[in-house]
Amino acid sequence: MIDPRILRDEPDRVRASQTKRGASSEVVDRALDADAARRGAIAAYEEKRAAQKTFGKQVAQAQGEEKQALLAQVKALSAEVKDLEVAQTHAEGAWTDALKAIPNVVADATPTGGEDDFVVLEQVGTPRDFAAEGFEPRDHIELGRLLGAIDLERGAKVSGSRFYFLTGIGAQLELALVNLAMDQARNAGFTQVIAPSLVRREAMEGTGYLDQGGGEDIYRIEGEEMYLVGTSEVPMAAYHSKELLDGRSLPRRYASFSPCFRKEAGSHGKDTKGIIRVHWFDKVEMFVYTTLEDAAAEHERLLAWEKEFLDKLELAYQVVDIAAGDLGASAIRKFDCEAWIPTQGKYRELTSTSNCTDFQTRRLDTRGRFGDKTGPIATLNGTLTAITRTIVAVLETHQQADGSVRVPKALQPYLGGLEVLTPVAEVTGA
Repeated sequence: MIDPRILRDEPDRVRASQTKRGASSEVVDRALDADAARRGAIAAYEEKRAAQKTFGKQVAQAQGEEKQALLAQVKALSAEVKDLEVAQTHAEGAWTDALKAIPNVVADATPTGGEDDFVVLEQVGTPRDFAAEGFEPRDHIELGRLLGAIDLERGAKVSGSRFYFLTGIGAQLELALVNLAMDQARNAGFTQVIAPSLVRREAMEGTGYLDQGGGEDIYRIEGEEMYLVGTSEVPMAAYHSKELLDGRSLPRRYASFSPCFRKEAGSHGKDTKGIIRVHWFDKVEMFVYTTLEDAAAEHERLLAWEKEFLDKLELAYQVVDIAAGDLGASAIRKFDCEAWIPTQGKYRELTSTSNCTDFQTRRLDTRGRFGDKTGPIATLNGTLTAITRTIVAVLETHQQADGSVRVPKALQPYLGGLEVLTPVAEVTGA
């Protein structure tokens, strides 16, 4: 949740953020009203509680009929205090709910608008000109079949649409990408983590994911308050929940591997073929705890690490600054790296990195100790590799006319020195 002081002291800044997101500013007014009601409820309760204590002292000193009269007043006052205590509790709850309904206040540099209003910051590399090379590129579905790497038919048979098997060199390719990413992260000082994919409601709620579309994209375990995560950002944000971290230990950087699960509820008809948009995929996620003062600089560092990984895979890609209306509730700014997908003739998201400042740590009660003071700390996240989309980009970008795929040099040691992935099925139309 946002810092309450920003809401009280700079409500117009919060309203402007809502407008930038394309959202209503009513949540701001509702929260301000709830705060006023909460303060009023606290004052009323404390006033009556003080009166109750005063009467208690008078009763102790009184005698006879005077004492009986005072006892009657104390009894009535006690009932009022109890009612006011209940009212205060309700007012506190309403205030908390109203505050949680406000997304993080977006950064000034974040573009205004929705999904299509991102700003291209940089383009790296040049997409291959297959026409100049004299052949039509195959999509990842056909390449996966030729290489014996991707089995969509059996994935659908076993689990339904948007599921798959990675087989043979496809499975090896996933492990190679994971290990390349983990090695890069470790060499950059990240602590490697294998994170749980099931979390309690507090973790999912604390990261803000239940605020997005009512959590319609999230798998919930029926009969339990447990959820399958769509990113290991969720367990890593909750990793230090209810903890006071030594400020001298910051930044704390983690590289977390986990399976990720998404319903893709809002993607009907989009990317229904292949493994670009699926219900399950594996991912290596960078997650950082740092100071509020260093959060923006750390965001740039996370982006640099993502670009370094894509450079190792020898991909053409662009970096985009995501518009406010396309941000999640917890982020103030987000950068995406989008790789060129030859058969689609466009860039598609491969990685993203978000600065969430203290939005998640306030919800999850994670703070820092700085000398003799305690204060809020920031969280940031960044994808190092989302396996399925990375496989798509690698196969399509580095394919050759005979259906084979050249292995990027940095990835070769992780595939036993293989320089080329060769077809196991008959190639036609080369």
